[in-house]
Amino acid sequence: MNAVAARTVGLARFNLTLMLRNRTTMIYGVVIPLLPLALLFTLESDAPDAGASMITTAWLMALIFPGYYNLLSMFVSRRDELVLKRLRTGEIRDGELITSMALPGALLAVLVLVLAVPITAVAGVDLPVNPVMLLVAVVLSVVTFAAFALWTASWTKTAEAAQLTSAPVMVLAMVGTFAPIVPESVGRWLDLTPGAAVGELASVTWFGLESGAETATLSFVETFSAALPALGVLVAWTALAVLLARRSLRWEPRA
Repeated sequence: MNAVAARTVGLARFNLTLMLRNRTTMIYGVVIPLLPLALLFTLESDAPDAGASMITTAWLMALIFPGYYNLLSMFVSRRDELVLKRLRTGEIRDGELITSMALPGALLAVLVLVLAVPITAVAGVDLPVNPVMLLVAVVLSVVTFAAFALWTASWTKTAEAAQLTSAPVMVLAMVGTFAPIVPESVGRWLDLTPGAAVGELASVTWFGLESGAETATLSFVETFSAALPALGVLVAWTALAVLLARRSLRWEPRA
């Protein structure tokens, strides 16, 4: 392991240890995202739409809490305490510092989705049809919400204020789940949100469902082309989130 990787992993391990010691963080980061998966045990075997909805909810909760909110509050509190400023005076590079703070939340988000696989198997729900595309979507969505956390931190004065400033991104994440039940004229705009993209990717890559389909109809190969529109939306949000984070990132509190 080279020096850069060693420093990044060491800092990430330290941040993960702090996270695991915080019961509130663990409840929000693990327990709440797993709760929707418990509802899978109440579903009929011929209800893939409902299963996709539960998987989507768990996925979004994992992105919002450990992936987004934890990084937001951590970055803001350490910035205001000048911890980040002191760390940057040493040999640690900016990319290493950001990665080490984002990794614990990202790992918890991925862990929730990994745990969803055996849970769905026990619940009698279909296993992912295309795990390769699903993994790509998970990584993209984790990067997107980590970047949104850094962007939100730029206009969040204190860690306590993050409870309010995080609301726009949380709404952006969840509003897309209403796309199937609103008028089509509204739904086509909601389909362009990251939450809607996550929902569509869950339906296609996990259950092999096309938009509007009632039964699982797609094979492993067919899911690649079916997932491309939603994947394109998610890639666009990833690029936008990274751009916003790079433009607005601040390492010190405002004077």
